[in-house]
Amino acid sequence: MPLKLNRRHFIAAGSAAAAMPFLGRGASAQGTWPSRNIRMVCSYPAGGQTDLLARAFGDYIARQVGQNVVNENKAGASGSIGAAEVARAAPDGHTILCSISATYVMNRVMMKNPGYDMDKDLTLVSVIPGAGLLLIASKASGVKTLDDFVTFARKKGQVNFGTYSAGSAPHMTINELNKQYGLKIEPIHYRGEAPMWTGLMDGTLDAAMGSYTAAQAVLQSNNGVVFGVHSKKVAAISDVKTLPEQGATSKFFTLSGFTGWAVPKATPQPIVERLSELCVAANNDPKVKEVLATFALEPAIGTKESNALYQRELSSWIESAQALGLEPA
Repeated sequence: MPLKLNRRHFIAAGSAAAAMPFLGRGASAQGTWPSRNIRMVCSYPAGGQTDLLARAFGDYIARQVGQNVVNENKAGASGSIGAAEVARAAPDGHTILCSISATYVMNRVMMKNPGYDMDKDLTLVSVIPGAGLLLIASKASGVKTLDDFVTFARKKGQVNFGTYSAGSAPHMTINELNKQYGLKIEPIHYRGEAPMWTGLMDGTLDAAMGSYTAAQAVLQSNNGVVFGVHSKKVAAISDVKTLPEQGATSKFFTLSGFTGWAVPKATPQPIVERLSELCVAANNDPKVKEVLATFALEPAIGTKESNALYQRELSSWIESAQALGLEPA
């Protein structure tokens, strides 16, 4: 028996279809996501930890959704250049930011106008909790421990200490060490880790702080000595003590930071959840596993856990900045 629909039934059926939620794995009234290439904006230079993570996770996502993930490096201003570009993008899940906690947390605390509002313009999708960051002094300094570094800094007066961006974890570490030990460490800001470590090797810097893997050029060439780890021990150099183990007292030295993905704020929640699922599922991909192991990183976590971590880190950053009397610049 043929089905007859009158005008009222037709309108009701159309309204119900329009109200159907987006389905990340298939078609819906809003169409299938993704419908074209996905743009992955990495707000730090090519070749660094953030870039390699963006590419590994991007490759996995591309294979799962059947669309290319095109990686673009938009470095500068502590990641704010890339973040601002993503914040202005269409909120349709086709533009994703990959950056670090400097971009998501530190810029919110340290910059008056980074070009985007983290809470109003971006939504965290998934993050990877950070690993311990190494503090490395030049070979010529003779430094082997935090006490040695404090002695060296007091004797020299002004110490040039490299960071991979203004407002980053190394920058805050310098402020905390200056406060506790009465030092005059001068932060020298670079646009990423690679040029920073080059600065240590060419004698521009007395010390620098960054990831274990990115620092390999320094360590393997015997141009620097690790004298501490910021908050978490690194398995490959487990004999090196953390800063708190060596007497540094700031609460900031308990933070690990993170790397993660975000999308424009108005992106539909089903897309956010699907992207989060993909990032978590990527933990089991061989290529992703290799990159995570290379940087001694924990697996990516879901949206809810990611936002909880963000709030904890933000609270501690605000507390540390206020204790130091730092004002957004």
